[in-house]
Amino acid sequence: MTKLPASQVRKDFAEALNKVAYQHERIVLHRRGKDVAALVPIEDLELLERLEDQLDIEAADKALADPQNQTRIAWEQVKAKLGL
Repeated sequence: MTKLPASQVRKDFAEALNKVAYQHERIVLHRRGKDVAALVPIEDLELLERLEDQLDIEAADKALADPQNQTRIAWEQVKAKLGL
């Protein structure tokens, strides 16, 4: 993984983008010594999104299996609670 100042990536964006897209490099951008963002190949982003989806599904399955969540709540109550 490469770490570069954000200012350098701004100047050489096309080069950084090519490294990420074609060489599958991950580039961490930092500003004033602090990591602030990352450029990652699209495959990495897609994997991250699949992992997040899987975690969401597992959390939903767990919530649905909880007997306390079996009671139906009227839509009007939900909207009122959310201030809609």
